[in-house]
Amino acid sequence: MAGPRAKAIVADLDRRLTPLGPFRAKPMFSGYGLYLDGVIFALVLGETLYLKVDDRNRPDFAHAGSTPFRYETRKGEVTVNSYWRCPDEVLAQTGTLQEWVTGAVAASRRIAATRARAGKSRPTKRKPRQNPFL
Repeated sequence: MAGPRAKAIVADLDRRLTPLGPFRAKPMFSGYGLYLDGVIFALVLGETLYLKVDDRNRPDFAHAGSTPFRYETRKGEVTVNSYWRCPDEVLAQTGTLQEWVTGAVAASRRIAATRARAGKSRPTKRKPRQNPFL
């Protein structure tokens, strides 16, 4: 369940990003997945905004001192290189934030197009096997 701070971040982003297109936040994990024009471009987890990255926009994040999303499991730390923390300086300026979000949406679209060309889709849930003894 997302906390009050995550909800406040989403409300602020909704106000600031609406000029870019239809904004939507969907609850997921312990935060939100953020969408513009039906394309996921960010995650809000805890009190942090993570934007979608690919090879084209990742250097901007690295140059700004950002880091990828990380979380702990029983087996150790997992790094998710497709989402990086939005730098504080970017978050502070609406115009700059809109530029970076536009880049994150573009990254998400490029990744989806690459998967489509490669014939890869998101893994689907397996259908349950029927018991042959019934």
